[in-house]
Amino acid sequence: MTDGDEQPPGRTTDGDEPRPTVDAADASADKASAADTSTVHVSASADHAADASTADVSAAETTADADRADAARAADADRAADADRAADADRAANARADDTHAETAATSVGVDAAVDTIAPAPAPAPAPAPAPAPAPAPDAASLPHFAAGPAPCPVPLAQPDPARTVRQRRRWPLWTALGLALGLVAGAVPGVLLRGAAPDAAGRSAAKHDPGTAAQRRLGERMLALLDRQAAALVGADRAGFLAVAEPAARPVLSRRYAALRSLRVTTWRSTADGVPAAVDGKPGEWRLAVTVGYCFVVRDCAPSTVELGTRWRLAGEEPRLTAVEPSSTDPAGVRPWQVNDLAVAVGKRVVVATTPAQRSRLPGLLAQAETAARAADRYAIGGRPPDRYLVYYAGKGEWQRWYGGGRPKWTAGYAVGVGGGRHDVVLNAQIVTPAGLDDLLRHELTHAASLPDRGYADRADWWLVEGLAEYAGADGQPVHRYDGLTEVRDLLRGGWSGRLDAVAPADDASDDRVGGAYGVGYLAVRHLVDRYGEQRMLDFYRAVVHQGRTPEQAADEVFGDPWSMLHDDCVAYVRAVVG
Repeated sequence: MTDGDEQPPGRTTDGDEPRPTVDAADASADKASAADTSTVHVSASADHAADASTADVSAAETTADADRADAARAADADRAADADRAADADRAANARADDTHAETAATSVGVDAAVDTIAPAPAPAPAPAPAPAPAPAPDAASLPHFAAGPAPCPVPLAQPDPARTVRQRRRWPLWTALGLALGLVAGAVPGVLLRGAAPDAAGRSAAKHDPGTAAQRRLGERMLALLDRQAAALVGADRAGFLAVAEPAARPVLSRRYAALRSLRVTTWRSTADGVPAAVDGKPGEWRLAVTVGYCFVVRDCAPSTVELGTRWRLAGEEPRLTAVEPSSTDPAGVRPWQVNDLAVAVGKRVVVATTPAQRSRLPGLLAQAETAARAADRYAIGGRPPDRYLVYYAGKGEWQRWYGGGRPKWTAGYAVGVGGGRHDVVLNAQIVTPAGLDDLLRHELTHAASLPDRGYADRADWWLVEGLAEYAGADGQPVHRYDGLTEVRDLLRGGWSGRLDAVAPADDASDDRVGGAYGVGYLAVRHLVDRYGEQRMLDFYRAVVHQGRTPEQAADEVFGDPWSMLHDDCVAYVRAVVG
């Protein structure tokens, strides 16, 4: 959907706007300063030939020479591991890697001290960065839910990611995630299920779901010990050690995975297993083991996000050798970008922005805008605890169809998807995001990341409130009459809407005008509550409904002291009055 001089759907903005460069000579310190980032780090993966300046660029790519050298080192590591495999596994699980960001300390003053890369356990190392201040005690309504030791069956989550549309208006389509037990609500858009994570993603619990035989359990423990060694190498910037546990044929793919994760500043990587290894039918000596990995980027000692992975192994005598690490079909959030693509990454004080190497020139500008949007979104963090970092992915056409399962409605310009640990990754559609609409889009999506509960929300009737808050943040305090979607709201009022807030959510095949009108209704209803009761009480109402599962009737009585039936009608009357 377009308005005159706006770009048509499906057209990329890349050719129509000046591209910022990431050259050391051209990356502007003034631009970085405007985003509160004294230095923009654009870490591209395999080579670290970044300029020691305000922009540090590397791509998640590997060279043949590096592969040959690493293969030789990995072979040496294999022989050493055969001599004392068990001891190596213990040391790998308990060794602290050196702080691999020391070499970039001089150019990373814009990133706070928590960026230091650490390994899972202590060992002699350079002086560590100061420990972060203790976070305030979380409230029960918004506690993150981690996958315990052996993670339980994936918890059906709801509504992790509202999404946005083509035009330069603040109207962004819904991506509803509905619980498995609920199924898809009639007329709802496609759903995504998110899993709860574990209280201790590093826990190593027994396989309760499938105890297997004693031999299977022993084999599983050996596999997990090798994954621990690999994790220590990953966090400790030891590429050869990361590859050493794998068969040579698996190393090219693992090299790219290593490079992408290092670009994202991985600080924690812990594997757990629900069950025991399963033999591969028709392939003697080959085994599969499903694992759940808890991971953190940039910030150490975070509440880990989680991802489901399938690992494949071949027995060499009694020793398992890793042959593949694959995305799991059971992971409810879908394939993460770092699983399937090389990445270029920019790290700021509040935001990490990543894209493919082909789009890396966009990173400095995107990071500056995202840092500004993050300051706005932080205001709407429920319970006063914003995310430790916002993670934003900028997706080209192919990546948009693949990352996190793809399949979004055609008018989606961005969405937020829950990944556990209290985080929601944000994905922007490079094909249809316009320069004029990017600031609003970022404020909208980062507000979702700040305000949504870890498990999402289950009731589609609350869509107007979730999207209304994000639209309110996107509007950034502008007068109501300047809201871009008023024409579409007026059209919606003239036909196609019952006048009920709980029925305003658009279907995934809705027209652009219908979508824009629905978002506008949500914005105006939330704006009316803010004007009447103040921003904090509106957020308390949001928290009661979206986080604590209260009905609007209960929440209105508790928070506002007024009946919801009256407030609902007042909100709708306000919408009608604004658009005439």
